[in-house]
Amino acid sequence: MKENIGLLLKKRAEISTNSEAFVEVERQRRFTFLQLNQRSNRIANVMLAKGIKPGDRVAVVLRNGAEFIETYFAVAKIGAVMVPVNWRLVAAEMAYILIDAGVSLLVYDGEFDVVVSAAKEKISTETFLRVRLDDSEPPAFAEDYDSCCALSSDQEPPVGAGDDDLLFIMYTSGTTGHPKGAMHSHNCMLWSQLTSMSTSDMRCDERFLLPMPMFHVGCLVPVSMLVHRGATGIIMRDIDMELMFKAIDEEKVTTTMSVPALLQFMLVAPQREQYDISSIRYISTGAAPVPVSLLQAYEKLGISIHQAYGLTESCGPGTLLLPADAETKVGSCGKPQMHTEAKVVHSDGREVARGSGEVGELILAGRHMMLGYWNKPEATAETLIDGWLYTGDLCTVDEDGFITICDRKKDMVISGGENIYPAELENVLAACDEVAEAAVIGLTSEKWGETPLAIIVAAAGKTPSPESLLAYCRENLAAYKVPRLYEIVDSLPRNPSGKLLKPQLRKQFPGPAPF
Repeated sequence: MKENIGLLLKKRAEISTNSEAFVEVERQRRFTFLQLNQRSNRIANVMLAKGIKPGDRVAVVLRNGAEFIETYFAVAKIGAVMVPVNWRLVAAEMAYILIDAGVSLLVYDGEFDVVVSAAKEKISTETFLRVRLDDSEPPAFAEDYDSCCALSSDQEPPVGAGDDDLLFIMYTSGTTGHPKGAMHSHNCMLWSQLTSMSTSDMRCDERFLLPMPMFHVGCLVPVSMLVHRGATGIIMRDIDMELMFKAIDEEKVTTTMSVPALLQFMLVAPQREQYDISSIRYISTGAAPVPVSLLQAYEKLGISIHQAYGLTESCGPGTLLLPADAETKVGSCGKPQMHTEAKVVHSDGREVARGSGEVGELILAGRHMMLGYWNKPEATAETLIDGWLYTGDLCTVDEDGFITICDRKKDMVISGGENIYPAELENVLAACDEVAEAAVIGLTSEKWGETPLAIIVAAAGKTPSPESLLAYCRENLAAYKVPRLYEIVDSLPRNPSGKLLKPQLRKQFPGPAPF
């Protein structure tokens, strides 16, 4: 029998029929595993009726909610391929992904009518299912999700895929300025879940708060894992401190996920004192190391911190720093997780010596690594070599085998837990008629971890201002990518071959950011 991720929900519904699967905080909806499986079957049969076949791509532009989860398992059951799309994207960014993936059907939240309508003008996707959030009618090009499901059967659809067949394509911003679609199979997700469950302290009676967006692999894997384990997910559509602490108190949340910036916000939020959060055992966090002061503050609250490192390309897992080592190995991203191999190597493939301080590139291997990049064989060949995933992160390994990231080969900026690639921002800025050249670097930020700084050479006869550049970027980039800081310079430093010298820019603009 082939391993099909969608059948995890069917099996869980048989084993834990009336157990609570997911709770929606804002919409106050609760679903048992049986109810969720029936809903998933309905949307699966809708998609089959719309002509979706194994291998066809189905995109979702959905905030966290039951519709996202049931669609994910439905797509898996029938053998189609899920394409989660970041709902923060502007129409042009969204259209690029939908075109590149060759999406046949799009499921989206009604609040995104405007951006989806604009993207529709550029794409060939013909079938749109709109999730109704109020009494408004869908646009003429879309059908109502609930109405379609109400007329559909809740019987199990025929299984259309499994094992090494594609399950989802998740787009990650690329250093060339265009996002790349990391391809993951049913087996990739299965081994990602097994890796995470066997390395962390996931229990069957867990009540897991899900505040981070499900279009990220860091949230999609826990969603899938909760069904596999038979635990309960507490879903938040948005990060709202009052609602978060209220949910932790009322739902007796035992664990959640975060990034260091959110951990800091949670710690100082005045609302925290109004609620009982003692049910939380631990919080998983990623994107950047957690300062010792923050670890100690959470220890005083009786909450331990699990610091994870991973990538979209690794389907989540990579390394993990457990609480027992957090203070003695501060700054480290830990050791390889179960079912994951890791090495730090020189450019010639030799491993760096432990405890030597030598810097090399971190490479990972395991059955949860991506199959490659969708429609990008050259990028795949550069990243997957002899069974190893080359992460682009430069690291050291201490005498005990703990890995520490010391630089990012791919020049990525991580702001508030979101990955921002300077090349993408530079391409957008270069298209502005006020700009001759643009370079983007990351500045250290107390609030966000890092924040992008755009360094601009003005076009001839133009006098751009930070305000005009900010307005331009807001029209052409998702909000979380928009640089808030701008510097106008006469020229950018380059070597004789014309290569931009970003180390010089970092010396010229060392930061930190003012916010």
